[in-house]
Amino acid sequence: MLVTGANGFIGSRVVRTLLSYGFKRVRCFVRPSSNLTSLNKISDSYNNAEIEMIKGNLLSAEDCGRATKDVSVILHLAAGIEKTFPGSFLNSVVTTRNLLNSTLQGANIKRFLNVSSFAVYSNWNIPRGGLLDETCEVENHLVERFEPYTLAKARQDEIVVEYSKKHKIPYVIVRPGVVYGPGKRGLTGRVGIDTFGIFLHLGGSNRIPLTYVDNCAEAMVLAGITKDVDGEVFNIVDDDLPTSRRFLKMYKKNVRNFSSIFIPYRLFYFLSYLWERHSKWSEGQLPPAFNRRKSAIFSKGNRYSNEKLKNLLGWKPRVPFSEASKRYFQYCRKTGV
Repeated sequence: MLVTGANGFIGSRVVRTLLSYGFKRVRCFVRPSSNLTSLNKISDSYNNAEIEMIKGNLLSAEDCGRATKDVSVILHLAAGIEKTFPGSFLNSVVTTRNLLNSTLQGANIKRFLNVSSFAVYSNWNIPRGGLLDETCEVENHLVERFEPYTLAKARQDEIVVEYSKKHKIPYVIVRPGVVYGPGKRGLTGRVGIDTFGIFLHLGGSNRIPLTYVDNCAEAMVLAGITKDVDGEVFNIVDDDLPTSRRFLKMYKKNVRNFSSIFIPYRLFYFLSYLWERHSKWSEGQLPPAFNRRKSAIFSKGNRYSNEKLKNLLGWKPRVPFSEASKRYFQYCRKTGV
């Protein structure tokens, strides 16, 4: 069992979940500069299990070969979070290709779990208030969205499917929504953005596709080990999803109070249009960081489903929103966010 990105916010929970499920040996691929404190604590909690640390870089074919040697299941969480297109592509797409190539060198891979993102979906053609689930289209105007991370994740999914078709690599893709919990600070962009000291509340009555980190980790583990789900895509969201307005109100009450200004969708859409026009006029000197396709994500009132997770994997969110939000707000308050 190999977990890439094992030292990350979600990755460390995945490792803990695997051990709690009774796996005795987990191989963790981490960067040479990684702080291994959290993984060492997990290892100390499970004396009868072995956590094997492999330090390296997924851009190195040799390191990928060491990581995948003699493993049958790969949970691929590592990803680039760079804000540039080249950086994101290099550290998500190229690294995934290297990892897949290494599995062709005699490894007997039974499952390649690719961790994608909710961000790859487009709700442009979904009616207001419509359901966004695994059957919805992936964004096909990725450059216009101007989100390097989203583009890289979509291309990463494509290369996994391509390798499966060419080389018969069994795969499953999971697409988490907004993952939150202790270890992740601040408010998601689905609630709003802090600009020049003013918090612009964008989400309003739209629900946030939240998933608590422990719930998310268990869904990933189940997607990695459950039989007869090869080639499936699973969205990961919890039950009882709050609206953006409700979540912001709870955050202010439990963490810290601050002023915010609500930006209605029509105004946000119009401002995004003006930003696009100015970006085009400036010939890209002002990047289209705000655009209409991106604004639609915040404000179309979509509904989200986890029925496929429940029906095919037997998953359910063990930590309900009431407890999950309590833990998260306590962490934010403690860390002064």
